[in-house]
Amino acid sequence: MNDQVMFTLDEAEQVTHWYNLTADLPTPPPPPLHPGTREPVGPDDLAPLFPPELIAQEVTSERYVEIPEPVLAVYRQYRPSPLYRARRWEQRLGTPARIYYKYEGVSPAGSHKTNTAIPQVYYNKLNGISRLTTETGAGQWGTALSYASALFGVECEVWQVGASYDTKPQRRTLIEVFGGTVHRSPSRLTESGKAFPEDHPGSLGIAISEAVEVAAQDPAAKYALGSVLNHVLLHQTVIGEEALRQLAKAGESSADLVIGCAGGGSNFAGLSFPFLREKLAGNSSPRILAVEPTSCPTLTRGEYRYDFGDTAGLTPLMKMYTLGHDFVPSAIHAGGLRYHGMAPLVSHAVHEGLIEATALHQTECFEVALEFARTQGIVAAPESSHALAQARREALAAKESGEEKVIVIGLSGHGLLELGAYESFLAGRLEDDPLSEEALTAALDGVPVVA
Repeated sequence: MNDQVMFTLDEAEQVTHWYNLTADLPTPPPPPLHPGTREPVGPDDLAPLFPPELIAQEVTSERYVEIPEPVLAVYRQYRPSPLYRARRWEQRLGTPARIYYKYEGVSPAGSHKTNTAIPQVYYNKLNGISRLTTETGAGQWGTALSYASALFGVECEVWQVGASYDTKPQRRTLIEVFGGTVHRSPSRLTESGKAFPEDHPGSLGIAISEAVEVAAQDPAAKYALGSVLNHVLLHQTVIGEEALRQLAKAGESSADLVIGCAGGGSNFAGLSFPFLREKLAGNSSPRILAVEPTSCPTLTRGEYRYDFGDTAGLTPLMKMYTLGHDFVPSAIHAGGLRYHGMAPLVSHAVHEGLIEATALHQTECFEVALEFARTQGIVAAPESSHALAQARREALAAKESGEEKVIVIGLSGHGLLELGAYESFLAGRLEDDPLSEEALTAALDGVPVVA
């Protein structure tokens, strides 16, 4: 057993409930506000966009939510996902740290996004919805929702951020293979899109506005979001719940450090929230660390305040770390991390000091991703490379101190459809583009003032 590298769970050990962090938080997170009245949002306000089951999950105070059997049946196609011990990488680094990574690239879409796409489509289908609209950055979410929609016989329409649409044609093709329709955002199909030049690089905020606008005008349609909201984070907690059980099988009593990349927050929350539950209960004391790009440093340089989740201001106001809903980040290759805000639950946990955050340049992340690929055999998604880069820093620090730390990494997906980014890095064309203070100030100027 000393050289075991992969830890799995039997089907009988499958996670059957999602975990809701709000039940255990010392202080409740601030509620979302109606964009017009500035009063707390109620179920009726969300009904045009989401089915009642997802609205109930958005506001539930229950600690656990049972996963429906039809959702579990699809999960069994790829879950539980494996937990790996990165022994060869440990040897390359010469670290006494024990490094584990939870790999979500085994899903049909190649990322963690399938974990929430399946229940979202399932609940919409239960309510007679025949069409879903959504946004996508790098394309993982659009792929996942298209796949889930195909399973349940629902039409899927995706607005993809322009910069990613232009540079990731194979991801567009995969969405279409699964039956989805893809539009470049900003598009000419919506008033939100027409507010920007046709060749604009786009942003997740703009793409969200377009998808929400279309869904709100069609009674047979609803909107599906791939990150940020409570119910999305809830669905992703199967990742951390499995990881806790797999760590125990690896002979570890707990983790010293849990690391995940953070864009909108779902992948990071999915891994970390079950670990945070154990920390709040006094069962363990891991550091929990979110890693973001320096070009879109929401948690590390943004302000914790109410802001819109989209550019056009169609969504509720959410209390979150934000760079301003008008902010358009540079076209870095980690498209899934190019969001102006952060999930309110993640933001609240950071604000309360329960979670730490840091930001890294993309060239360091790709350098570490190459090292990881050459030792572990997995080409990580550019988003996941941020978690790997921070883990490398921590492993080398453990080497200096001699501490045998247990490090758990969220490897949110593979990068086999992002090889163009790796090509740019290998050719020396990849540059860092940290956010300037002037650009940050200008973007924050547009954030609404909420008393």
